[in-house]
Amino acid sequence: MRLAVLCNPFSPLAAPFVRRVWLGAFTLFLSVPALAQTAPDAPSEEEFAACLAKIESKAVEAGVSSDTAKSVLADARYVERVIELDRRQPEFTTTFADYLNRRVNDDRVTRGRELLETHSDLLARVTRETGVPAPYLVSFWGLETNFGSYFGKMAVPSSLATLACDPRRSDYFTGELISALHIVDEGAISAERMEGSWAGAMGHVQFMPSVFLRYAVDADNDGRRDLWNSLDDAMMSAGKFLEDLGWDSEYRWGREVSLPDGFDYSLADGRRLPLSEWRELGLTDAFGRPLANDDIKAALVVPAGHEGPAFLAYKNFNVIMGWNRSEFYAIAVGHLADRIAGAGTLQQPPPEDTPNLARDDIQALQRKLTEAGYDTGEPDGIMGPATRAAIRNYQQDHDMIADGYPGADLFQALEITLASASG
Repeated sequence: MRLAVLCNPFSPLAAPFVRRVWLGAFTLFLSVPALAQTAPDAPSEEEFAACLAKIESKAVEAGVSSDTAKSVLADARYVERVIELDRRQPEFTTTFADYLNRRVNDDRVTRGRELLETHSDLLARVTRETGVPAPYLVSFWGLETNFGSYFGKMAVPSSLATLACDPRRSDYFTGELISALHIVDEGAISAERMEGSWAGAMGHVQFMPSVFLRYAVDADNDGRRDLWNSLDDAMMSAGKFLEDLGWDSEYRWGREVSLPDGFDYSLADGRRLPLSEWRELGLTDAFGRPLANDDIKAALVVPAGHEGPAFLAYKNFNVIMGWNRSEFYAIAVGHLADRIAGAGTLQQPPPEDTPNLARDDIQALQRKLTEAGYDTGEPDGIMGPATRAAIRNYQQDHDMIADGYPGADLFQALEITLASASG
C-alpha cells in the first residue's frame, strides 16, 4: 500500500490502517516544564568557574576524556540571553490559529512535497527500517528547522553550561552538557561547530545531546554520527527515535472530524472511546462520512474550543507528543504530514480573531476559578489538565459550552480583564 495513504485522511483506503489504535500515555518528553517567572541574578565569574569545575569532574567520572572536558569547558561562557529565553513563558502565549498557520502554510507544504520527491530513496529506506512514513519524517524536519535552513546559532556548550549553572534545572542540564561533551569526545562534531538552540537542541531534527547519544546513527557509513551535515544520518536518527517512542507503522496520527449540533464537549476531556462509540455520538469524518464501526480507541481534541476544528487522536498522536509535549505541535506535525502527502486544508479552520492570552491572564483565571470553588491547583499560568477540568466544570454549572477552553465568554463571566486589553 502506498505510504501516502497512511497520512491522507481523505483517502477511502485509510480506514483499515487505523485498527487497534489506542491513545497511549508516554512519559518521555523533551520540552522543559513550568518555568519560574523571575530570573535569578547572574553568577559571579568565580561562581561560574566553580560550577564548571564541578561539572568537569563529573564529566571525567562519566567517561569523558580529561582533555575534552577541560578544553571545552574552558571556552564555555555564561550567556544571559539563554536565561532570558528560559524564563520566557511559551505555554499559552499564542492562539491555535496563529500557531498552526505559521507552521503549516502553502510554502512549507510545497517545499515539503518537493523534498519528499527529491529524497524519496532515503526516506523509503528509513521507512523500511523504522516504520515511520516519509511524509511524517519530512514534516518533523520542516517544523524543527524549516527543512534544514536554520539549526540555531547558539554555542551549545555555552548554552548548556549557562543552564547547568542555573538552579532551576541544574541536574538536567548538567547531564545534557556532559552528553554534549561525549559527542565532542566521539568526534561527531567539534565544540566550536556545535551550534543549536538556546536549550541545546541540535542539527536537522533538533536532538538534545542525550537523545543524540541514544538514537543518532551513522546512516551514510562515513564513520560519524553527523546530524548537522548528513541528511541520511538525521532522517534515520529521527526514524529510530520515533520507532522507540512507539510509532505504529500501520496507522495515522489522527484525523479531523465533524461534530453534531448540540454535541457534549465535556467528552473532549482526554477519555479514549472506540470509534464505534464516537460514531454513535454523531461524529463523522470532516466531509460528513460515517466513521468506521470499529473498536479503535481515540481521544477527541478541540484545540481552539467549540468554534474551531475537532480531531480524533490515535496512538501516534501521543508518540509525536513524546518528541514535543504540545498538542498544538502534534496537530501541526500530523496536519503538515497529511498536506505533504496530498491532502487539502482543514475543513473547519481555527478562528483567527481569538486574543492571545498571557501567563498573567491564565493566573488570574486560575485564581478566580479556585475562589469560585473550582480548584485549579497552584495558579502557575499554565493550561494544564487541572485548569482545563476546572474550566469544564464551571462551564457545565453555568450553562456554557463545556469545551474546557478559556474563551472570551469565560473571562467575561468571571469579570477578568485581559492583560493585553488593559495595556
